Amino acid sequence: MNQRVRAVGHEHVTAEHTSTLELTSDDWLTPAGDCILGVEATTTPAEFGAAFVDACRSREATITATLRVDGHEQTIEGSGHPKLCFEDDRSMVVRTSDYVDDRTVMIEADTAAVDVDRGIVAALAAGSDIECVFEVEK
Repeated sequence: MNQRVRAVGHEHVTAEHTSTLELTSDDWLTPAGDCILGVEATTTPAEFGAAFVDACRSREATITATLRVDGHEQTIEGSGHPKLCFEDDRSMVVRTSDYVDDRTVMIEADTAAVDVDRGIVAALAAGSDIECVFEVEK
């Protein structure tokens, strides 16, 4: 079961945050947004399908996020949690910690923004499109 999100890179993408990465539906990004990989996301957590959300709400759920940008691909692995609510209508955050709020779509991830392949980061900073496919297995 999966959810596909498309977004656009931005000149301020630096991917330097050490514990999160994010995609946002906002159409702007300031230099302070060092966890954000893409803007103008086509889908937000509040729009994710009910079956996908339910599957993510398990401590046994394994969630992967596959990033695809200009021929580069990177897969991030993390976990689900019963408190994941998928209610935010602006942004989605992948966290290396176990913190959960309405923007969280994955916890205990093995990758934060700082760990994203620098080829992907450079392409995003140049304005390339990003596709992120979230998949869940229970």
